[in-house]
Amino acid sequence: MIITPTAIDGVFTVDIEPFSDERGLFARTFCADEFAAAGLAVEVAQCSIAYNRRAGTIRGLHWAGEPVRETKLVRVTRGALLDVVVDTRPGSPTYLRHVAVELTADNHRALFIDAGLAHGYQTLVDDTEATYQMNVPYQPGHDRGLRYDDPELGIDWPLPVTVISEKDRSWPLLPAGAATGGVAARS
Repeated sequence: MIITPTAIDGVFTVDIEPFSDERGLFARTFCADEFAAAGLAVEVAQCSIAYNRRAGTIRGLHWAGEPVRETKLVRVTRGALLDVVVDTRPGSPTYLRHVAVELTADNHRALFIDAGLAHGYQTLVDDTEATYQMNVPYQPGHDRGLRYDDPELGIDWPLPVTVISEKDRSWPLLPAGAATGGVAARS
């Protein structure tokens, strides 16, 4: 695996190193030893999938508030999405900046997201499915979120929004001037 840091501390792309032959390919998608060597949380307590019927669907931007320290490893198993992570850690040099990474079933890329970072995505094609590995089980009552269309975040979603939950549509906007840096990077 190739584990590469992004412009936001605690966010890493994870690319496979496939072995290919006439049958197809084989590659590791997770290795506790390699993750630990890169300084990433290695415990997996829960795995989930998210299936999205329509291109343009947005899920997020979410994170678990204290004391929950939820980390995620997100990978697409069918379709494609633009995954966005926003730094929600006050005092961080990249506070309220974001990175955007395209995850597809074809590129096999995953995104590691550390605790305290908001995560969301927009599907780029119909019938997109993503898998999540989390270090702690979901704990109701600790949900936090940002509005996907908050002008303070300046996220450039590639498609018109076709589907979004009422909860995600209703997170409050940040106060004007809350973000000072805009986009950190797009991979």
